[in-house]
Amino acid sequence: MQNTVSPVDGRVVASVTLANFQDMDRTLDTANQAQRQWRRVPLAERKQYCQHAIEALLSHTPAIAKEIAWMMGRPIRHAASEMRGVEERALAMIEMSEQALASYHLPDKPGFTRFITREPLGTIFVIAPWNYPYLTAINSIIPALLAGNSVIFKSSSQTPLVALRLQQAFNDAGLPNGVFQHIHLNHKNTAIMVASERLQHVVFTGSERGGVEIEKAAAGHFHTLGLELGGKDPAYVCADADLDHAVKTVVDGALYNAGQSCCGIERVYVDADIHDVFVDKVTAMVNRYRLNNPLDEYTTLGPLVSTQAADNVRQQLREAIAMGAVGHIVESNFPLSREGTPYLAPQVLTHVTHKMRIMQEETFGPVIPIHKVDYCDEAIALMNDSPYGLTASVFTRDIARAMKIGNALETGTFFVNRCDYLDPGLAWVGTKRSGKGYALSHMGFETLTRPKSFHIKHP
Repeated sequence: MQNTVSPVDGRVVASVTLANFQDMDRTLDTANQAQRQWRRVPLAERKQYCQHAIEALLSHTPAIAKEIAWMMGRPIRHAASEMRGVEERALAMIEMSEQALASYHLPDKPGFTRFITREPLGTIFVIAPWNYPYLTAINSIIPALLAGNSVIFKSSSQTPLVALRLQQAFNDAGLPNGVFQHIHLNHKNTAIMVASERLQHVVFTGSERGGVEIEKAAAGHFHTLGLELGGKDPAYVCADADLDHAVKTVVDGALYNAGQSCCGIERVYVDADIHDVFVDKVTAMVNRYRLNNPLDEYTTLGPLVSTQAADNVRQQLREAIAMGAVGHIVESNFPLSREGTPYLAPQVLTHVTHKMRIMQEETFGPVIPIHKVDYCDEAIALMNDSPYGLTASVFTRDIARAMKIGNALETGTFFVNRCDYLDPGLAWVGTKRSGKGYALSHMGFETLTRPKSFHIKHP
């Protein structure tokens, strides 16, 4: 039995039974058998199944919002927004699937017909994190099913009810038995599942350390991996930026979900000419956040997912301040923040350097470190000085200048005048230690299929 402890008040909010070897074996066999039939179902029907499943899932949005708040601490006023994102991404992938999965015909060649089809890989194992448990799951589940694969889904131990909700939705949609299944596993059995020869692809979203363990488990096998891992995403605010817009966007990008986002803003570089006023405006905005019980509709900042997670952030903050960083938020402004709990006051730091862990390692908390820069090339060098490369943002009115900066940055997604958003029409990809593979857009279907070439000589 696996219990989920809520960061809200420490109570157990969910309990699930972990699968044993027999359960894993049965799940894999069922998925493989179901996929052999599912791949023959016309795409138009697969689209209908997915559409109906999403509609069924969204019909439970109010209950899901409460479950998310209890399981991982996100304010209930924000929880429903994840479901809006689920709808946007799912519908976009359903719409683009016909073109993405279409055969590619080569130019005519006398006496020959040549074309390439997209074939499903087989059974896909999707491992989702707790911070955006529905969005990250849908990124892979929907295109995998549309492409003719079967899916085995494992939710985080912190958000196990997500797996039950998704299973219910696909069951309500009438999806054939075995095409979508969920399973609850401990770390040891997850590694065993990843190593199974009855899987053809594994999608993992989580920490860099978790990605390393997935790669180790898959070593020596020939199924493919899609890994979305950590981030230390930077933003650069140029002197000509729309300052109020930049402040609002950066603060939201850094503090939304209590900063627990792989693509949240974790480093901010600001031109010296506007640095001081930017810091003042950011500090004033952060002080307006309300740290409280996430079930309270007026709460804008909830607890971190666990006391351990909050303590990790506290340690980074203490180290940075000991090395000369200056904090601009008085913790007593957030009375619920205290040691030994997941409740943590947000913080704005200046006088930070890249010798500090808070500028190099993933923080995953409500912290905004601000670094003053004197010129553009300095900002580019500092933004690239990271083992991660998921997203990067630039705020400026000069789009031509922004494009030059973007071309020089080592990142998977480059934003101008926005941040922390996944457009389903664009590929979601990381560089360096932020992972490998890609999702979303028509390119995302490529990772869930393989090309099959037809070379026909006419008699």
